[in-house]
Amino acid sequence: MKYTYEELAKMIDHSLLHPTMTDQELEDGCKVAAKYQVASVCIKPYAVKRAVELLQGSGVLVGAVIGFPHGNSCTESKRYETWLACQDGAAEIDMVINIGKALTGDWDYVANDIRVVCEEAHRHGAKVKVIFENDYLTKGGAGLDSDAFKKLLCQISEQAGADWVKTSSGYGFVKQPDGGYNYKGATEHDLALMRASVSAKVQVKAAGGVRDLDGLIKVRDLSGSRCGATATAAMMDEYRRREAAEKAGQGQDGCGGAIGAGGY
Repeated sequence: MKYTYEELAKMIDHSLLHPTMTDQELEDGCKVAAKYQVASVCIKPYAVKRAVELLQGSGVLVGAVIGFPHGNSCTESKRYETWLACQDGAAEIDMVINIGKALTGDWDYVANDIRVVCEEAHRHGAKVKVIFENDYLTKGGAGLDSDAFKKLLCQISEQAGADWVKTSSGYGFVKQPDGGYNYKGATEHDLALMRASVSAKVQVKAAGGVRDLDGLIKVRDLSGSRCGATATAAMMDEYRRREAAEKAGQGQDGCGGAIGAGGY
């Protein structure tokens, strides 16, 4: 196999964020995260305290989302949410930028919004992932094309203290021509762009659309260090299957090319 089980498992932030998820489903999800030894659970703020209890001693971190999913909370609300999550034991914070302010070009607001959350989180020893929601940024904004816009957001995030820049929330649904809603989430193009737009001290997280082992491997190939995922069990069970086949001499290396230039 191209990467070890641990290398790939410790990329995964097991996502437990669906709006209809019950407390029992959240607890079951924490058990999945512990079983597969992922990096963290990415969880709703009210559930942080319970998740910390469930995952104590497992080696799996607890992360909380802030201003989720649309980033529209005022900055002080995001700061207070961050404080509460850290008090409950969150080790990581996934915050959504104020997307409307970014598209307006109010960069001072955007930078301060990120900085306040980073300072609060860092005060408690937690790290911060800054979510852009790239599906909303395909046309750029504030006089910048899409790539220049995302590059500038990366630079602002780093200057404001971000530990990661993150492609998406997984809930950035865009209305399609047929009236339905969908999203691409992380793309190869965006991951490469974001990696090139920050220094080595800032990591990159993919989220949205990574649904199988080949997708996870591709994120790793593109130097992404974390990946939001709901299909954790399927991914890592597939890893074990390929690993066993490789050991049996069947030559499967887990490097299939299923992912194109679009979303995955």
